[in-house]
Amino acid sequence: MAIALVTGASRGIGRATAMLLAQEGYTVAVNYHHNIKAATQVVNAITESGGKAFAVRADISDEAQVMAMFEALDREGEPLTALVNNAGILFQQSTIENLTAERINHVLSTNVTGYFLCCREAVKRMAHRHGGKGGAIVNVSSAAARLGAPFEYVDYAASKGAVDTLTTGLALEVAAQGIRVNGVRPGLIYTEMHASGGEPGRVDRVKAMLPMQRGGQPEEVAQAIAWLLSEKASYVTGSFMDIAGGR
Repeated sequence: MAIALVTGASRGIGRATAMLLAQEGYTVAVNYHHNIKAATQVVNAITESGGKAFAVRADISDEAQVMAMFEALDREGEPLTALVNNAGILFQQSTIENLTAERINHVLSTNVTGYFLCCREAVKRMAHRHGGKGGAIVNVSSAAARLGAPFEYVDYAASKGAVDTLTTGLALEVAAQGIRVNGVRPGLIYTEMHASGGEPGRVDRVKAMLPMQRGGQPEEVAQAIAWLLSEKASYVTGSFMDIAGGR
């Protein structure tokens, strides 16, 4: 067996991905920041279904906590072969006039620096040059990286644009080391994150404007992530899958 680390796995897309990867035979490391109750529920749901999982706490914007998290994975005795960078934050909808440096830096520290740190530690364990067996990384970006999220959260959109550039560059950097790096760009998905932006019903408000005229489910994004991690995608790296209903 091998370990798949899913950051931000206590809810939404992360939770759905953790559940699916467990079904596919991974031992799933369920990362969480604050909500240990939700993370424990994910672990219990996996184990009750016959899978293997454990919870691991870390604020991915904190380098020391990220390093401690990966050291905890090392102690499990199984190789890390899959990383899903999913943890992310956004704040209340706002135009640029009301964005503070504190808010912008908070978004970037989690959504960008956190992804870099987790990728760094994963590569140290997966790369052939470090004695690793290879692996796959999926960075969860957003359709906002393409669309810009005007009048809502340009800071969040910019952070996801940075994630896309990280994905492209890292894919080229580690391709010869047995590591594939790809991205998914979810659109309007029914998750709790919209409440963080101040509009829990956002998907229902705008879904009629989408080509498919509906919002997406976390499980639909999880399916794409699982495929990119699998051997079915063995010749795919540096690619992006838009899961956005045509938007």
